[in-house]
Amino acid sequence: QVQLVESGGGSVQAGGSLRLACAASGRSFSSDVMGWFRQAPGKEREFVTAIGRSGDIRYYADSVKGRFTISRDNAKDMVFLQMNSLKPEDTAVYYCAAGLQLWGQMSRTESRYDYWGQGTQVTVSS
Repeated sequence: QVQLVESGGGSVQAGGSLRLACAASGRSFSSDVMGWFRQAPGKEREFVTAIGRSGDIRYYADSVKGRFTISRDNAKDMVFLQMNSLKPEDTAVYYCAAGLQLWGQMSRTESRYDYWGQGTQVTVSS
């Protein structure tokens, strides 16, 4: 059974940091593009960042560029999201996603991903 499980969410004050992790299981995910999306209350889910199969290509939403860093460990089938300088507007449920049939700028498109985690809550207070 393919499964993505996020962890590391929590509550932090503005300016603080959190590191999210996503553990994939059920098969090898080393050939998947891995992404993070988020959904704030009352808003649609939006793209945050994605990383290519070998980890050498990364895409970021403008709103998180320079503050968030995505990385992956293919040996462990894990992907990470280091979030620094957090702002109240970063408050959302963060979802990990995996997809095989996507590349390049498709990584920003939610519908291109095949598997999703259950999400982890991140709350940033001012």
